[in-house]
Amino acid sequence: MPAPKTRAVSAKGMMEYRPYVTRGLPAGSRLVCADNTGAKELKVINVLGYSGRLRRVPTACIGEMIAISVTKGTPDLKGQIFPAVVVRQRKTFRRADGVRLQFEDNAGVIMTPEGELKGTEIRGPVAREAAERWPRVANLASMIV
Repeated sequence: MPAPKTRAVSAKGMMEYRPYVTRGLPAGSRLVCADNTGAKELKVINVLGYSGRLRRVPTACIGEMIAISVTKGTPDLKGQIFPAVVVRQRKTFRRADGVRLQFEDNAGVIMTPEGELKGTEIRGPVAREAAERWPRVANLASMIV
């Protein structure tokens, strides 16, 4: 049986190995905000750390940090740009143990530029891939799938 695919990512001088997850959120996708910051709907602007080909649309997957714009929510947040982490995606992905998983919606949680969560609670399930990569998301998650 072949070894599971992994993606090597260098972040701040460290090599990080994480499982391969099918990319299901191209730039322009709409996400549900899964935290209690006051935002309701988020729009993916860019995927941070993504390097692709010329004219290829950047795509994100579970556990990746993205740049988002708040499209619906409180007036002070609306139109602002924040970093966020994807915690759920509708596109089916396969785990190393053979399980195929998909969620009912695409969702993300808003973060500060320093990497702290902006909200104090996360609603709904959080994928294990996002919880393993972001310990602060795992601490606030009520359910990890």
